[in-house]
Amino acid sequence: MSARSVCLVFAAALSSTIALAQAPEIPAPSPKAKVDQRVGLTDFSIEYSSPGVKGRKIWGGLVPLGELWRTGANASTKLTASRDFTFGDKAVPAGTYSVLTIPGASSWTVILNKNLGLAATNGYDQKDDVARVDVPSATAGPRERLTFLFSDTTDEATRLDLEWESLRVSVPIKVDTKAQVRAGIDKSLGDAWRPHFAAGRYLYDSGGDLDTALQYLDTSIGIKPTWWNNWIRAQVLAKKGRPADAIAAAQKALELGKGDDTFQNSFKADVEKAVADWKKAKS
Repeated sequence: MSARSVCLVFAAALSSTIALAQAPEIPAPSPKAKVDQRVGLTDFSIEYSSPGVKGRKIWGGLVPLGELWRTGANASTKLTASRDFTFGDKAVPAGTYSVLTIPGASSWTVILNKNLGLAATNGYDQKDDVARVDVPSATAGPRERLTFLFSDTTDEATRLDLEWESLRVSVPIKVDTKAQVRAGIDKSLGDAWRPHFAAGRYLYDSGGDLDTALQYLDTSIGIKPTWWNNWIRAQVLAKKGRPADAIAAAQKALELGKGDDTFQNSFKADVEKAVADWKKAKS
């Protein structure tokens, strides 16, 4: 091999080695940040990239006044809420939204927008806004990096604060925690028939004590009569040799199942056949 060929091989190997070398990890100019906050029963989070002041003029300089701003760096800032909430005075459904702003000399417009794929402000369309809120700006202690935080949090409310350089913008957020708790209580109480039904059905299916099964099913029906608990009760009564009572329970199941597709498609025929058989046995 000639000297020139050796040099070419060595150069190719060296180039390949350099290409495979891993670049050193260095800090991002605008690092990612995320803040989570639970307000009553509602979980909020905000994800953003946090640019620094770095000696620059921010308001009216790096960030023009009166113009739409992505409110951070890199990908759009995103606010997520697990339940419906009020942003400023605007009702907003649960979900994730891009956060944009229009900074002003003494007040800002803060926007929640449905488009999560915005590149800076490219692709923004006001028709995708779910909330536009005007709030005053205020002075704050110096912050080198743009920071979001939740403040003054209670079971019913919080504030989403943006702080950067020596400025703060704050948007009130409210949730109807009392209504959410009431709905949860109503659902739990409304479903309280299920564990007693499940216990009675298990005893019936597994050949357990029928008297205990009947007690569970009677408790279930006392909480909320359904075609399901009445149908199992009918079968328990039939197994105990009480066809008249079984027929009455099965007929109640037929009545309660009239508007239920599952019952109509999968159980109605079985219940009607059982009633006919029990009537024959009774006569």
